Amino acid sequence: MQFTGKGRKERAVPPWPKTAQLLRDWFKELESDRRNEAVAFPNARGKALSRHGADYLLQECVERAVVKCPSLADKNVFPHLIRHSTAMHLLQSGVDITVIALWLGHESIQTTHGYVAADLTTKEQMLAKMSAAGQNAHRFKADDTLLKFLSAL
Repeated sequence: MQFTGKGRKERAVPPWPKTAQLLRDWFKELESDRRNEAVAFPNARGKALSRHGADYLLQECVERAVVKCPSLADKNVFPHLIRHSTAMHLLQSGVDITVIALWLGHESIQTTHGYVAADLTTKEQMLAKMSAAGQNAHRFKADDTLLKFLSAL
């Protein structure tokens, strides 16, 4: 999907497979209705949804969700939060920070580095892998198969 993002930058975001299928089905439905303009996310007038329109719909969803998740009432939920959350999930899933920077459209890796600094989960995982002070660190020992392979190089 392509759209214009912050700073009027053209953005390309790959949808999840299920989302892609839903969009294909939606566009087929639009074609069968013989509508000239195929808009994936139309507003009430059938035109492309604006960022304000997206925020309006998100706030409606948050209001409905508060019934089952009351803590949302005290949260400031906004569209950029979804982008931020997705970047954090990518980072926690082990996706390289340079790939995340490209995906987000950051011109500088330093901008994306803020996600690493904010990621407490990754810091906790690193600490769990380290030996406590005063204990012997676990040393890697290659098995015979690996040593044989390396010797053949």
